Amino acid sequence: MRILVVCLGNICRSPMGQGVLQSAADAAGLKWELDSAGTYGGHSGEAPDVRARQVMREHGMNIDDLRARQVVVEDFERFDLILAMDDNNYRDLVALQGAKWDKVRMFLPDGTSVPDPYYGDRTDFENVLYLLRGSVDHWTNQSFSSF
Repeated sequence: MRILVVCLGNICRSPMGQGVLQSAADAAGLKWELDSAGTYGGHSGEAPDVRARQVMREHGMNIDDLRARQVVVEDFERFDLILAMDDNNYRDLVALQGAKWDKVRMFLPDGTSVPDPYYGDRTDFENVLYLLRGSVDHWTNQSFSSF
């Protein structure tokens, strides 16, 4: 299974989502290929936000080596599933995928958005991690036969 996690700048939520899914996949023995990207390319090449890296390390997940990049059309060929962090990312991704694919889903199974912690403080990053971890079982228990 190849999964791409997407937020706006690819420096907060999506690298955290990638880290959470990677940790869960490793623990469950799942052979997933995971990556993250942003709908906005202004942070391309940057490491995840220092607060995201710190919170993830404190919870046993290291995302220090990840680097931001922008989503490209080729991602729809490469990945089986593309998980959006919020409604705006979802709409941008659906428009980019066009009618050829049906791979975009919201990261949170109930369809709600993961709030962007960028302008917040450490508590906001902890809250994002809490939300992401709450969705892990949903994704690791999927058969993905419909994707």
